Amino acid sequence: MSSRDGPSQTPSPLTLSPFTRSLLSGALAGLTVDVSLYPLDTIKTRLQSNLTRHVTTSTRHTALGTLRSIYAGLPSAVIGSMPSAASFFVVYDGVKRYMRVPGHNSAMRDSYVAMLASSLGEIAACAIRVPTEVVKQRAQAGLFGGKSSAALLDILALRKSAGYIVMVQELYRGGGVTIMREIPFTILQFTMWERAKGAWSARETRVNGREVGLVTAGESALFGSLCGGVAAGLTTPLDVLKTRIMLARKGEGVQRMGAVGVMSQIAREEGWKGFFRGFVPRVGWISTGGAIFLGTYQWASNTFGEVRSVPNDTKTQQI
Repeated sequence: MSSRDGPSQTPSPLTLSPFTRSLLSGALAGLTVDVSLYPLDTIKTRLQSNLTRHVTTSTRHTALGTLRSIYAGLPSAVIGSMPSAASFFVVYDGVKRYMRVPGHNSAMRDSYVAMLASSLGEIAACAIRVPTEVVKQRAQAGLFGGKSSAALLDILALRKSAGYIVMVQELYRGGGVTIMREIPFTILQFTMWERAKGAWSARETRVNGREVGLVTAGESALFGSLCGGVAAGLTTPLDVLKTRIMLARKGEGVQRMGAVGVMSQIAREEGWKGFFRGFVPRVGWISTGGAIFLGTYQWASNTFGEVRSVPNDTKTQQI
């Protein structure tokens, strides 16, 4: 038995589990960005939608002029944002940890790892996000009075009229094109983000003696904004395609088409400009969202992973 007199400092991590850190950081980041930028997402969806021609002038005025309309579908987004973002970062960080080879990493290898990790993370996230996205976008477009609950009930009603398989297919309508959009977007954004963070961190270590590998939330937010804006602009045609496919309801009396058919329709009726509808709000939304999302994630990851010192009692006995 020994005793120590006087105050001492004992490391006390906020969390010891990398899994928990990824889970909590991702969930917080997803909720923060989706709620804060929801109006921009609604505007983008309506610009990309081909349903506005069927809406009356009075309905349009109400839809664009009220908070209730601009936040149509928000409950669905909130329900899906936390688990989908959490699942993304659990897989993303997990793959990066698994693929890390001490002493054998390089910038090129890190880029390949980021590509693989982000792709697998997006597939995991889309399994949760797609159903909530279908419900959210139908509410955003003004269907069912802008109510998420009514949009969801419309899909769930298919289990009686068409069977469970058709109902599940409707919940995941546009899932393929969503993954087709998200994987290139995520590869672009996260590869550039990781490279930018790594280069800046190395510079700060070399010039200012900063701890190796440390990146602040502000730096992560800045790089996330720039990289997200570039990735968003390049993948806007895929986003338009996803929106059109998701908004086509089963049984609404119109012929629904797959990705190729929708692409042909857009090219025929609207030309190349049709593929870039909603470009400005999408780039603005994701540039701002990238700053909030990745800045929040970095802050939470640094906070949940840091070691803070807490003073012990004046006298602590150890056996």
